[in-house]
Amino acid sequence: MKVLVLTGPESSGKSWLAAELKARFGGVLVDEYVRRFIEENPRDTCLADIPEIARGQLQWEDQARAAQPRLLILDTHLLSNILWSQTLFGACPAWIEAQLLSRHYDLHLLLSPEQVDWTDDGQRCQPSLEERRAFFDAIHGWLEQHRQPFQILRGNWAERRDLAVEAVSRLLAS
Repeated sequence: MKVLVLTGPESSGKSWLAAELKARFGGVLVDEYVRRFIEENPRDTCLADIPEIARGQLQWEDQARAAQPRLLILDTHLLSNILWSQTLFGACPAWIEAQLLSRHYDLHLLLSPEQVDWTDDGQRCQPSLEERRAFFDAIHGWLEQHRQPFQILRGNWAERRDLAVEAVSRLLAS
């Protein structure tokens, strides 16, 4: 089983690209749990919600891992929970990073915020490119610090898709 993570700031194409890759390569796609959480809890999210959101994401990921698909595509993983918690609340429960570091991921596709427009979907809160660049930089720094395998995807939608298809083709051939 190869585990692929799509990561990056909001509105950089993670969900779209995850669906494109699933359509192209098959496998199992795990969505972003926090979207469901927000839909079911229509209020401002708070620091006390972060553990429940992280546990929900882990549960979805673990259920998909148990099926042992050839390709597991994660629309996000706990790194987003960690960084959003730190960005919005200035803190994050330490167990979340420990849990993230205990898992194996074969490749992270890190999507840049440049060259694509921010789209308001009612859940997003970083319309400023500067904010999204800072979030991108935080992800990039964490991936480097923890020696996680990653590839940065830049460009327009078609260029991102082409780069991702090449990367996943290489991953599956390895």
